Amino acid sequence: MRTLWRPRVLGAWHVPAHGPVILAGNHSHNIDGPLLMSTAPRPVHFLVKKQAFIGPLDPFLRSIGQIAIDRENADRTAVTSALGVLEAGGVLGIFPEGTRSGGDFAELRGGLAYFAVRTGAPVVPVAVLGSARQGRLVRQLPPLRARVDIVFGEPFTAGDGSGRRTRSALDDATRQIQDRLTAHLAEARRATGR
Repeated sequence: MRTLWRPRVLGAWHVPAHGPVILAGNHSHNIDGPLLMSTAPRPVHFLVKKQAFIGPLDPFLRSIGQIAIDRENADRTAVTSALGVLEAGGVLGIFPEGTRSGGDFAELRGGLAYFAVRTGAPVVPVAVLGSARQGRLVRQLPPLRARVDIVFGEPFTAGDGSGRRTRSALDDATRQIQDRLTAHLAEARRATGR
């Protein structure tokens, strides 16, 4: 990643050095996950759509600790694996919009709130800026050697602290998370001029 583009990392010190943590990033391009994995200060286990686990990518993704998830159905195996990462004190990476989008946290799925409330792991917002620009040689990629900013924000705890996982508690936590992620994205854009 660092040879193809020029990632600039800001705020990496916000990621706790030890213990469970959830990195919640915006997702506007396919390279966002690999860029975040290659620049994070700790190894990251991402929830990745199961369709990516094909051919030679399957053993590679599994060997670097990525977790296949069925985005269309309740995937207990993926949920159990993700909880295992957090229970072992690892870093779980989530794109809470569930798929590539405008990268603005406009619609969040409830998975992030569930993991954060259930485990009490702090959430670190991450803004990936500059990856969605269209390249000249390959339209799906930003121009080679283009700068892409990865901005880590201050960690926060989701929910009301009670650990309740009722539908209303998770909905409230999701709204709280969305507000914090949106605010971080706006601040990251101001800081980087993007």
